Amino acid sequence: MVGIAAWGAYAPRLRLSRKAVVTANAWVAPNLVGKGKGERAMANWDEDALTMAVEAARDALGPADDRSHIDALYFASTTAPFADRLNAGVVSAALTLEKSISASDVTGSQRCGLAALAQALDSVSGGSARSALVVAGERRKARAVSALELDCGDGAAAFVITAEGGAADFLGRGSVTDDFVDHFRGNDGGFDYAWEERWIRDEGIVKLVPPAVKRALAAAGVAAADVAHFCFPSTFSGMAATLAKSLGIPAEAVRDNLAAVMGEAGSAHGPLMLAHALEQAKAGEIIVVSQFGQGAEALVFRATGAANLKPARGVTGSLADRQEETNYLKFLIFNGLVDWDKGMRAEKDNKTALTTLYRNEDMILGLVGGRCRETGVVQFPRTRISVAPNKPALDTQEPYRFAERKASVLSYSADYLTFSMAPPNHYGMIVFEGGGRIMMDITDVSPGDVDTGLPVKMVFRIKDIDEKRGFVRYFWKAAPDRSAVSAQTAVAAE
Repeated sequence: MVGIAAWGAYAPRLRLSRKAVVTANAWVAPNLVGKGKGERAMANWDEDALTMAVEAARDALGPADDRSHIDALYFASTTAPFADRLNAGVVSAALTLEKSISASDVTGSQRCGLAALAQALDSVSGGSARSALVVAGERRKARAVSALELDCGDGAAAFVITAEGGAADFLGRGSVTDDFVDHFRGNDGGFDYAWEERWIRDEGIVKLVPPAVKRALAAAGVAAADVAHFCFPSTFSGMAATLAKSLGIPAEAVRDNLAAVMGEAGSAHGPLMLAHALEQAKAGEIIVVSQFGQGAEALVFRATGAANLKPARGVTGSLADRQEETNYLKFLIFNGLVDWDKGMRAEKDNKTALTTLYRNEDMILGLVGGRCRETGVVQFPRTRISVAPNKPALDTQEPYRFAERKASVLSYSADYLTFSMAPPNHYGMIVFEGGGRIMMDITDVSPGDVDTGLPVKMVFRIKDIDEKRGFVRYFWKAAPDRSAVSAQTAVAAE
C-alpha cells in the first residue's frame, strides 16, 4: 500500500476584491460586472510559484530540522520562474533536503500537479523512493481587464508520499492524453490565449474527463456511488456537478472549488482541493480528484481520518489568514502589468555572482548558520572563526538551521528613501530563540504593523530580480507571526 502521509497548503495573505477590479474597469469592460463577487488570492510582489511551493512544503513537513527521510522531490507548475534551471533544485535547497535526492520539474499542462502526484505515488510503490515530496505552485499571469484576471488565484499545495501512507491510501489512477487545445501560452512567456468556452466545455471537459475518472474508479475497485468527495477545479460554473451527474457520483460529493474565496490556482488547484478534502474527510471516505488539461488526470484515495496528521495551517488556515486588497493598481504593478517609473534609486545592476551563490547555497537558500560545538554560540553567517566571546575557536561550527526557529524584532526601520516595490521598505535586526540574529527584510506588513518585540516567522521570498538577465534571486525574510501575536494578546487580556 502507498499513500499520503502528510500534506500542506499555502495561499498568499493578500486577497484582491473582485468588486474593486470590475469597478475600476467598468468604463471599458461593463460585461465583467457579473464576476465582481468574492475575492481572489493575490501574491505579494516577492512571491512566485516557487516561493509558495516552499511554504506549502514547510506546512507539510512541519518544523523538524531532520528531513533526511525525503529522497525524491517533484515540483509542478506552468509558471515556474526558470525555463532552463531545475526549479525543484531551488525548492530542495530552501528546504535543506539531502543532496542525494532525485528532483524533477513537471510542467506543460494544467493537470501537471496531479501528474506529479501520480509520479510520486508510482515512484514510492515501485521502490525507487522511500518517501517523496510533491509540491505544486502557481502564479498565473493574465491580461488586465480579462475574465482570467478575475478567475485566477495564486497558491500552492504539497504532499508527502510514503509506502505506509497514514492520512490517505492511494487506490487507483486514470489518465487520458489528447492534444485538445483549450488554451496555450507560447515560450515567449506571454499571456494565455484561450478558445471559446462552450467548445472547451462540451467538446473538451465533458468528453475527456469522464473516461479518466472511470478508469481510476475501475482501478480502485470503487463504485461511483460510493464517492464521498469529488474534487474538480473549473472556472465554468456547475462544471463539477455536471460531471458528477454523468458519472453517477452523488451530487453532495461535489466539493466547493474555492472560487469565491481564492480563485483557481491553475495546476496547483486540483492538489489544493485534495488537501482541503483531506482536512474534512472522515475515516473510510472515498476521495476522487481530477483535473483537465490536454486530456485529464484522476486519482482515487481512501481517507483514514487521522486528525493528528493535519498540518498546522493547511487550506483552512491559509484562507483564514487574509487581508483584503482593494487597490487594483497595486495588483497590476505587482504582476508587471504596468510600466512605471521606479526612480533613480532603483537604477542598479542586480547581477548575481553564481559562484558566490553556489558556495553559500545553504546559507542563502536554506538560511543555515552555525553553532559552535565547544561553546554553543549560534551565529549567522557561519564562519571558520566562532564569534563566541573570549573564545574565538577555529573550525568548530556545525550547520544550524534558522528557518523554523521562533524569532522577534529587536529593532527596525520603515524606509521611504530606498527603492521598494511596496514602500516603505521595512527591515530590521531579527533575534532568534536559542541565539543568533540576522539583519533582514520584513514583508507582508503595512506602515504601523511593525514594532520592537513583534513575533515573526521566516518566509522564503524573492529578494530581487535581475530584469536585464532574467535571473530571480531568493532569500529569507521575516513576516509577522500572527498566531503568536494573537496568543500574546489573549494572555494579556487575561
